[in-house]
Amino acid sequence: MLIYTLGVNMEGTKELLGLWITASEGAKFWLSVITELKNRGVNDLFIACIDGLKGFPEAIESVFPEAAIQLCIVHMIRNSCRYVSWKDRKAICADLKTIYTADTVDQAELALDEFAEKWDHKCPTISLLWRRHWDRIIPFLAYPEYIRKVIYTTNAIESLNRSLKKVLKTKGVFPNDQAIQKLLFLALRNISKKWTMPIREWKAALNQFAIRFQDRFPLS
Repeated sequence: MLIYTLGVNMEGTKELLGLWITASEGAKFWLSVITELKNRGVNDLFIACIDGLKGFPEAIESVFPEAAIQLCIVHMIRNSCRYVSWKDRKAICADLKTIYTADTVDQAELALDEFAEKWDHKCPTISLLWRRHWDRIIPFLAYPEYIRKVIYTTNAIESLNRSLKKVLKTKGVFPNDQAIQKLLFLALRNISKKWTMPIREWKAALNQFAIRFQDRFPLS
């Protein structure tokens, strides 16, 4: 299993933080990953967007207790659709959108209540799922739209993952994990050469972070 972490540094550009190959994942593995990142120089995490892997949020919070954990909304929608028939999927996705596009947390909670009232008789598991993870769904709602677009989904990771899968498909059988890591490292080095521009409206985002994380924000 291929695991890697992608970050946005203080200059607003993407940066690959680590690459691992593992046969299994769990709380112990994730803790070793986050601990390694800290030991290699990651001093702080403001926001960590993840896809809900078991044990991952707890591992982040144990090493970076002040980090805000943001569950990927796209993954939440996909998980929700597992409980939905095809004929209801479009309508349910539209109603879920009123939750995660709300202007405030209060409005999002109201939208979730309305969703539950409308759909619980048919798909009660969905509202339960969102309520169970609510504290890790709503952090991005504290930010303006241009920051929300960056932190509400792990799409950047998935885009990178698609690129790496294309590289692996062109090769045959690998003699060992080290050979795979070497190939992926070279591919990632080429991909990262394109990461030269900061994310859109980064200066405005940086000012937001400076206010929100003022005690932790590096001023020099």
